Amino acid sequence: MRDTVTFILNGSIRRVSGIDPTTTLLQWLRREKGLTGTKEGCAEGDCGACTVVVGRFEAGAMRYRAVNACIQLLPMLEGASVTTVEGLSGLDGTLHPVQQAMVDAHASQCGFCTPGFVMSLYVMYLNETSPPSPTSVDTALAGNLCRCTGYGPIVDAAQQMFALSRPADETSRRAREAELLASISHEETVLVEGDERRMFLPATEVELAGLYAQHPGATLIAGATDAGLWVTKQMRVLQTLIYVGRVRELAKINRARSGQTSRIEIGAGVTHAEAAELLGADIPALGELWRRFAGAQVRNAGTVGGNIANGSPIGDLAPALIALDATLHLRLGDERRSVALEDFFVAYGKQDRRPGEFVTSVSFEVTDAAAGAFACHKVSKRFDDDISAVCGAFNIGVDGGMIVSARIAFGGMAAVPKRAKAVEAALIGKPWMRATIDDAIAAFESDFKPISDARASAGYRMRVAKNLLLRTFLERVGATSGVHLDGGLAEVGGC
Repeated sequence: MRDTVTFILNGSIRRVSGIDPTTTLLQWLRREKGLTGTKEGCAEGDCGACTVVVGRFEAGAMRYRAVNACIQLLPMLEGASVTTVEGLSGLDGTLHPVQQAMVDAHASQCGFCTPGFVMSLYVMYLNETSPPSPTSVDTALAGNLCRCTGYGPIVDAAQQMFALSRPADETSRRAREAELLASISHEETVLVEGDERRMFLPATEVELAGLYAQHPGATLIAGATDAGLWVTKQMRVLQTLIYVGRVRELAKINRARSGQTSRIEIGAGVTHAEAAELLGADIPALGELWRRFAGAQVRNAGTVGGNIANGSPIGDLAPALIALDATLHLRLGDERRSVALEDFFVAYGKQDRRPGEFVTSVSFEVTDAAAGAFACHKVSKRFDDDISAVCGAFNIGVDGGMIVSARIAFGGMAAVPKRAKAVEAALIGKPWMRATIDDAIAAFESDFKPISDARASAGYRMRVAKNLLLRTFLERVGATSGVHLDGGLAEVGGC
C-alpha cells in the first residue's frame, strides 16, 4: 500500500504525502504551489472560476476534461494530469491561442473569472479540430459565470482561437504528458493520512469491497460534487474516506443487443459526461437530460452511482431510470444483490443500503421504439447549471392507438424520487388521445403532495407536473405549435 499521491502538474511529476486528505486541489494549488491563477469564487462548483483541466487515459487514449478544483479533493488526482492556466503559455511566455483569442476578442474585464473560462475553452481546443457550433460553446461554458462581459466576447474567442496558429510544441507536450502518466500508473491501493484523517484509494472492486466492509462508517467519494461541499461549506470533519474513482470495474458501460432490445448496464463510477456521450444517441431524451446536469465541470466529475446513492429527492437521474424500470446492483463484501431502483429510496435521506454496502451498477432494458418515444422534462429557474424544481420522466407504450404500458416518475414532488402510479393506472388501457390525458391529470392529486420551498411552491409543482404529462403527449403527436400550457413552462427548455 502506497502512502504517496502521484500526479502530473503542468508537465512535471508531483508526489504528495502526509496531508489532510480533504485538502482541495484549489487550496493546494494556491497555498502550496503559489499558482494563484486558479481562483476561488463560490467554493461549491457553481461559478467555474477555479476550473482546471484534468487528463486521464480513457479507452486507451488521453482525454482531457474541465473540472472544478474547489471541490476536487487532492488525493482524487492520483494517476492523472492537471493543467492550470499557468501551464498554457510557451516557455518564452508566448500566449497560447486560447489566451490570445481572449485578448483579441476583448473577452475579459475584471479578469477574476477569466482563467476559468480560458481552461474551459482549452478543453475544447484539445478535443476539437475546428470551430465549435454555438450550441457546443454554450454547453461547454455553462459552468462558468461572468458578471462583466455578457459572454458575447467570450463566445467570439471560442470561435477565433481555432483561426490562430497552433503552438509548435502542442503535440510534443501532449505526448510527453501521456508518457509521464504511463510511467506513474500502478494498481496498488494508496493510503493518504494527515491531520488525523485518512483516505483509501483502491484500484480494484475486490479491494474496495474489503476496505468498505472493514470501515463501514467511511464516506465513499466518487466525484465529490456533493461531498466536496460538506468540506468547503459545512466544514464537516470526514475522518475516513474511500475514493472509488480508480476502480476500473465500476467505470464500464456494457450494452447487449437482442433483436430490437438493448440491455444497458452502467457502472457506478461512470461519470455523467461519459454516460451522456455513450448513451445520448441511443436514448435522445436521456442524453438531453444529462446535458442539463449542472455544468460540464460537474458532469466530468460526478458519477451515475454517486447521483443514485446520494438519494436526493431532486436528483434528476433517478426519475428517468425509474421510468425505464432500472435495477440497482449492490455489493457487500463478497455478497451481491439487486433491487428495483424505485424500491431503493425508502424515505427522505434513507436508502436500502446496508453498512459497508455500495452500488456497483444500474441496468435496464429498452426497445428501440421506447428509446425514441421516451421523454423527460426538467423544470428549473435557469436552463443551465441549475437544480430542478420538478423533473418528470415518461415511458409510455402505445400500440394500435391504445396505451399498453406506462411508467411515469418524478423528482421534486415527494421526499424521494417516486412513480405516479395513479396516473399510470388512469392511462393504461385507454386510447392515446387528448381526452385520456385530460382525465388522467386529475390522478396527480392522489400520487403527490408536494411541498413549498425556495425553488417552487407546492401549487406550482403540481401544476407543472400535470403540464408535463400534457406536454409529453403533445410533443409525441406533433401538436405543440402555438399551444399554451396552463401554469407556464418558460424554463423547461428542450428536455
